[in-house]
Amino acid sequence: MIMMKRLLWTLILLLLLPLALPAEDGKPLDMNEYLYGHVGDSYEWHITTVNGHEVSIPLPVIVISKQGRGAHCFSSRHLHHGNEYAGFRIADEGKYSGKIVERASDGSLVRPWDFSVTKNVAGLLINSLVLLVIVLGCSSWYRKHDACEEAPRGAVGLFEMLVTMVENDIIKDCVGDDYKRYSPYLLTAFFFIFINNLMGIVPFFPGGANVTGNIAVTLVLALFTFFTVNIFGNKHYWKDILWPDVPTWLKVPLPLMPVIEIIGMFTKPFSLMIRLFANILVGHFMLLGVIAVIFLTAKMGIALNAGLSVVAVVIGVFMDCLELLVAFLQAYVFTMLSAVFIGMSRQHAETE
Repeated sequence: MIMMKRLLWTLILLLLLPLALPAEDGKPLDMNEYLYGHVGDSYEWHITTVNGHEVSIPLPVIVISKQGRGAHCFSSRHLHHGNEYAGFRIADEGKYSGKIVERASDGSLVRPWDFSVTKNVAGLLINSLVLLVIVLGCSSWYRKHDACEEAPRGAVGLFEMLVTMVENDIIKDCVGDDYKRYSPYLLTAFFFIFINNLMGIVPFFPGGANVTGNIAVTLVLALFTFFTVNIFGNKHYWKDILWPDVPTWLKVPLPLMPVIEIIGMFTKPFSLMIRLFANILVGHFMLLGVIAVIFLTAKMGIALNAGLSVVAVVIGVFMDCLELLVAFLQAYVFTMLSAVFIGMSRQHAETE
């Protein structure tokens, strides 16, 4: 029943998607602007376009000038349509395209210190709040009920099932005996990625922010794993990196294997960062590309446009359901690989 409701809502949303696209009569659809406009970051949260008028939520702009203008905090609505406010504006071209800039004394454009709440930042805060509400809601149920006598149902039961699955199937098996030490971080990483992936699929506010498809977010997540592995790694882990069990000529006088192992310390989190970022971003591109067929064929005749629109909607529904699976798999894979890397840093701990 839940899946049927999901399919029905997805179908309705895909049929209403033209309202969310810029309607410019006589102009062909700019695929570059269309794709990157939906997955990129911005200083406002675009909701829809009605009769050529954009409906959006302005977000706070917080900047500190590098030209002596001081700190400023104002609404992004002051920067609409290329307007300049307090010496700042959004660049529409060049290497700072889409970013807030100010003009230096020599006439060149420079970036101020930018701490603005952009769409991705707002999405990150909203999704984190959603996760916090879910966790506190489940915690409240357990405080009011005896789990030994009454099994949780609904959302609480689903959450318990996911926690048990991640704890037993991933963390316990991959980390080893002291897995409970790392469970809080790994469970947080799993649900943080999962919730952000799911909210990224939702095509209307407060969903739609491309949080886990932003490489800055995946970089921070990968750095958490990197520091956890290397700060809490035991002496056997560092011995295998600095003095691995290989023939001596591979270690001295040319430290070939230690260099390879040290490089591996950085390539592992790098792979975590790229894998999550690329899979989520490509998934959004594929879905948007399929739906774009409806508008690319708008001037090719009613029959062709109607036929291809039906095909695009059907494929879009299928891909949206596939994105649900990808949302879970990417959270699962990131958590599993992080647990594996942590487990490798704890090898032979029982002999200490």
